[in-house]
Amino acid sequence: MQRWLIVGSGDIARRMASLVRGPVQLFALCRDRDCAARWRELGAIPLTGNLDHPATLRRLSGLAEVVFHFAPPPTHTPDDPRTGNLIAALERGGSLPQHLIYISTTGVYGDCQGALIDETRPVCPVTPRARRRTDAERRLRAFGARSGCLVSIVRAPGIYAEDRLPLKRLQQGGPIPASAEDPWTNHIHALDLARAALQAARRGRPNRIYNAVDDNRLRLGDYYERLAHHFGLPMPERLPMTTLQQRISEIHWSFMTESRQIANTRIKSELHLSWYYPTIDDLLRTIPARNIGDLKLE
Repeated sequence: MQRWLIVGSGDIARRMASLVRGPVQLFALCRDRDCAARWRELGAIPLTGNLDHPATLRRLSGLAEVVFHFAPPPTHTPDDPRTGNLIAALERGGSLPQHLIYISTTGVYGDCQGALIDETRPVCPVTPRARRRTDAERRLRAFGARSGCLVSIVRAPGIYAEDRLPLKRLQQGGPIPASAEDPWTNHIHALDLARAALQAARRGRPNRIYNAVDDNRLRLGDYYERLAHHFGLPMPERLPMTTLQQRISEIHWSFMTESRQIANTRIKSELHLSWYYPTIDDLLRTIPARNIGDLKLE
């Protein structure tokens, strides 16, 4: 039986765990009892540990053949020491994992001014969040090169699902860019991202990057307007970027100042994936129109 370790116990990890079939023993790194209880319900063995405290990670050495690293970097550092701590724990004696899969962000590409790009595009992170992810990728690829562990990096854009739609922002009247300045945006359904991580464990190539984006070619404002129309919410106000910057949070502003269209050819051809939700419309067709009663508002 193969042993798999999941580091980072959020929504994508839980979705992926529910898809696992065959002779696999799952382990999950957990920070507290509530997290451990949730993973026991999913059939995994919880291990208490914290990526911010290296001494708690000793049990990870030699534990698993496959490691899924879904934990985000800390928000208060310029780099990602959590990934460094994980690598150090994996290298501390014992056998090394054969394969490590990391979910990163397409934000590492920075602003591409609307260009159509693929995985050969050099990274150019602008935001602190993207710089931390770039640092994590660098650490992991160096680990793969020196250890022989097969490292696959899955870069994800904005994630959506039935319970991960920006409906609260629409209800509150959050503005969007004017049509002439509307940036290109990219998305992936949470279930398809979980499937991409799982398939990377099966078919991923050494030190390979995969863009996990759906088939949409959509501008940011059009995405919000499509949701507003479907759920019967007020259409968001469109504003020039100079005005918009004064009206929204720093994190929303960072998403609106980067424009790129991302190709997904490699992940389909090499990992043999076809999306359950190729576009946001495929998800909306499964949700009753103008009904937000049971949906989580983000």
